Amino acid sequence: MGGAERNARKKKQQAQQATRAVTAARSGGDRNKVVLGVVVVVVLALVVIGGVVWTARSKDDQALTPPAGIADISAPVAREGAVVVVGEPGAKATIDLYEDFLCPACRNFKEVYGERMKSEIEAGNLRVRYHALPFLIRYSDPEGYSRDSSNAALCAADQGEFWEYHETLFAQQPEEGGPGYTKEELVKLGTDLGITGDGFKQCVESGAHEAEAQAGLDELRAGGQFKGTPTVMKDGQVIDFGNENWLTDLVR
Repeated sequence: MGGAERNARKKKQQAQQATRAVTAARSGGDRNKVVLGVVVVVVLALVVIGGVVWTARSKDDQALTPPAGIADISAPVAREGAVVVVGEPGAKATIDLYEDFLCPACRNFKEVYGERMKSEIEAGNLRVRYHALPFLIRYSDPEGYSRDSSNAALCAADQGEFWEYHETLFAQQPEEGGPGYTKEELVKLGTDLGITGDGFKQCVESGAHEAEAQAGLDELRAGGQFKGTPTVMKDGQVIDFGNENWLTDLVR
């Protein structure tokens, strides 16, 4: 049983105990009205405190570690400014994928199309230009996880570990509105993936690629077609990935 599940069960038990106390107080008639009021306050306090504790602990239960089954990609990977290009230069199709590591829809997109895209990349049919954007920068508490994670992914690309780092950040995506992962945790993930030396740590902690990532977002917004993440484009035109055959149409 995971920590989050244990906390949820404990919270439920506390609520049940409090409910029984309320029932007992009611059975005593009018003379217990004051006691009942006190018990109700206690019940509300338990619910609030329990929710705070559960939320805090649920973050602790979700460690930023590479999940089993994530493997590197057999294709060229190169960072070009704030863009990481994955795939053969002579691929049949090249697309731009704009994403944010805090974006739930981006994770859903990856869950639906990620394996198919990887297969097409490794087959030499597809080349993807990954844009990790600091788009949802205000949607974590404290603010900034989108910025920190996009920078860390670019730092990982400098060390030749972009693919597995990228996949892990989505596989272990924190909840929108929550605290996200700290820079210390982002550095540890790189270490877990085999990055050695101080260069990656310094890159993450200093925010070495933050300005490039922000400039990429500003340029995209200025183009007028960007509506949010995820967005897929080919030759500057937005692709409707609601059409389940969009990828097949591109590479065939």
